[in-house]
Amino acid sequence: MPEVAAYAVDSPDGRFHPTTITRREPGPTDVFFEIRYAGICHSDIHTARGEWGRTDYPLVPGHEIAGVVMKVGSEVTKFQPGDRVGVGCFVYSCGECDPCQRGEEQFCTSRPGTVWTYGGRDWDGVPTAGGYSKGITVDQDYLMRVPETMALEHAAPLMCAGITTYNPLKRWGAGPGKRVGIVGLGGLGHMGVQFAAALGAETIVLSRTLAKRDDSLRLGATDHVSTQDADRMKQLRGSFDIILSTISDGIDLDKILGLLKAHGVLINVGLPENPTTFSIGTLTGQARILAGSNIGGIAETQQMLDFCAQHSLAPMIEVIGADRINEAYDNVVASKVRYRYVIDVATIG
Repeated sequence: MPEVAAYAVDSPDGRFHPTTITRREPGPTDVFFEIRYAGICHSDIHTARGEWGRTDYPLVPGHEIAGVVMKVGSEVTKFQPGDRVGVGCFVYSCGECDPCQRGEEQFCTSRPGTVWTYGGRDWDGVPTAGGYSKGITVDQDYLMRVPETMALEHAAPLMCAGITTYNPLKRWGAGPGKRVGIVGLGGLGHMGVQFAAALGAETIVLSRTLAKRDDSLRLGATDHVSTQDADRMKQLRGSFDIILSTISDGIDLDKILGLLKAHGVLINVGLPENPTTFSIGTLTGQARILAGSNIGGIAETQQMLDFCAQHSLAPMIEVIGADRINEAYDNVVASKVRYRYVIDVATIG
């Protein structure tokens, strides 16, 4: 069984350190690939720091993974050694329940349900470990093919940040003739801006300050508005078809809902640590919609990667060595990264 170098954390307040983990030997439909890059998602931080409930330690996070196939099982038909591939937030599902049949494996309803890339239990009962490691074994049905024109370091964050924003914008009809608002210009928001603009929608970034205005415009937004600017916010009331909120905390739902047209939708992809409230009348008065979204299935994630390649879309990243993971976590929480840290896995081990 392959042993690979990795970085793990042992407690909610612990520091990441080098370690070694064991991956399963590829079975008939498995692919073992060498990880080249792994993005750092805020979900990694919440999980590693025990902010979303119980976490089993030691933990090797990472669900934004890109690399190169090294070995395939005897029945693998989709990939071969040398192929460039990626893995996102999950690595297995039953494949037979209604959500799986619809291509929404992230909502698998059969026990044990969707198997998350790290912090879960695989079909063989072994705890899953993520992309902060040199290699991983995954069933071929849960891999995406990275387009040849896309750099692997750019592909990695798309496996979560990309599909998390692409899915709801497509689902709710972002496109020509629609005005789309993106709340927050961070690891998720900066991809949401690119997708909404590439889909043909008028795209406006809503942020606390104007500090990132130039980035918003460069990414395809037509405007960048401070949510603290009362006059501008008043001008925008009732004018949006779709608003995608990517922030975790500090959102005033009533204020943002008031920006929607009748039948407009506010989609939340940020996961606040604390409860959030709003007035139900803000919804019913204009038949507005408050929705959530959770990543996307394998087929749609591949569609998203191909869309990025077709439109030359890529995350803005900072590539770091594994010895900077602890520093990177603190910087993400303090909003000091523009806009996604990506670990160069060659620096592990």
